[in-house]
Amino acid sequence: MSTLRLILGDQLNKNIATLKGCDKKNDVVLLCEVISEATYVKHHKKKIVLIFSAMRHFREELIKSHYNVEYVKLDDIKNSGCFSGEAIRICKKHKLKSITVTKPGEYRVLQELQSIYKQKDIQLTLLEDDRFLCSSTEFTTWTNDRKQLRMENFYRFMRIKHDILMEGKKPVGGKWNYDKENRKVPKKQPNIPHPARFNIDPITEEVINLVIANFSDHFGDLSSFTFAVTRKQALLAFNKFVKERLSLFGDYQDAMLQDEPYLYHSLISFYLNIGLLLPREVIKKVEDAYLEKLIPLNAAEGFIRQILGWREYVRGVYWHKMPEYKNNNYFNARNKLPSFFWTGNTKLNCLRQCIEETKENAYAHHIQRLMVLGNFSLLTGIDPAKVNEWYLIVYADAFEWVELPNVTGMILYADGGILASKPYASGGAYINRMSDYCKNCDYNVKEKIGENACPFNYLYWNFLDKNSNKLRNNQRLAMVYRTLKNMESNKRAQIRVDAKKFIAEFD
Repeated sequence: MSTLRLILGDQLNKNIATLKGCDKKNDVVLLCEVISEATYVKHHKKKIVLIFSAMRHFREELIKSHYNVEYVKLDDIKNSGCFSGEAIRICKKHKLKSITVTKPGEYRVLQELQSIYKQKDIQLTLLEDDRFLCSSTEFTTWTNDRKQLRMENFYRFMRIKHDILMEGKKPVGGKWNYDKENRKVPKKQPNIPHPARFNIDPITEEVINLVIANFSDHFGDLSSFTFAVTRKQALLAFNKFVKERLSLFGDYQDAMLQDEPYLYHSLISFYLNIGLLLPREVIKKVEDAYLEKLIPLNAAEGFIRQILGWREYVRGVYWHKMPEYKNNNYFNARNKLPSFFWTGNTKLNCLRQCIEETKENAYAHHIQRLMVLGNFSLLTGIDPAKVNEWYLIVYADAFEWVELPNVTGMILYADGGILASKPYASGGAYINRMSDYCKNCDYNVKEKIGENACPFNYLYWNFLDKNSNKLRNNQRLAMVYRTLKNMESNKRAQIRVDAKKFIAEFD
């Protein structure tokens, strides 16, 4: 029986489960640009260009491989605007009775596709997404009898199972984690190699014009677009990173420098998350680079931990806890998102740098997202729903399965400790230590209270004070709560006043 094989915009790889066993003569492969996906949040313009252009290039790759492809563009007159509508429409067009699709990465898309089950004359088959190294079922099995779902334990399980950076049953080098060696203080460095940049071809140019015409009110700059949009380009980008920047990634992965948005980061999350690269191949490449003594162990382990550990772990948490996970708000945070999150118009230089770079690049590295933008959102009590929406909008690599656990669980601690053992909260000292942002700020990072003080300082202590009932028994926060307890009462009172005034002004 001939089948419609639906490929979603984040499944752009010929090894996707959907294409396994495909009858190239009789089956129809469907890719469709749908308005519902482009607008369920107002995605960054560059994110829409990346996905639509990569989809159109993938169509060409499939045609060259002799697949029978139906491609629906956004502005096609008959486009129904959603995946299920297009799948049903194309089935009827070709008189097909079955649809095969790899399980989508997002819960809401899964719900939409499951609506096809209501079609009496069409059979829907959902396949496991075997691009990931841990299935949802395997993750659930791993959680059995565990009181806490800690990434470090999961990471060790994955290292052993897949025999990555192992010597028998022990980790290479004798330690599982070299995170403490990945926090070198940054300093201006000449000639940091740039990530790969690619010229705009006619397909991408057509998509850019489409985005300008249809999504002009979306966030983000579109003045320069240099992302990879094919698997070949993505492999070139990754190989360039391994050759030129990976060796120092471990040392400086937590560093932040003004006017250096990329430093030694890989910038491959875009390509992993839409299928142009596969996790197994990038892990293998980095492990081989270490074994060939091309990179140090802290660089190899730090990179592999992000892919084999963290990326797989947050996906596992997402599917294990959805749909309830989306509504978590442990601190009952209700404040609005400040308007400067869209403009960068703030006196806080660290926030200004991260927001302006996000606006321009649809990218910020993980410490900027966690310890500047996220830390600020946590300390000021911004509603998790608003923060999650913002992260989904502004980053080209953001899909809910990876964005939601990172924001709700790690950044905001809104899940109450399911994902992280403590809130990732800090004052200005951390930002000052790991960046040069504070040198060009209107506030003084050394001052703790008052108009000239870095707001992160009093916001930090106010957050701990305000949420002491929920956090003071956390063993990892015992020392800071002792400090808070011993703080002079007039200073604590001033912290509350300063924090309340600052939050009121942006809210």
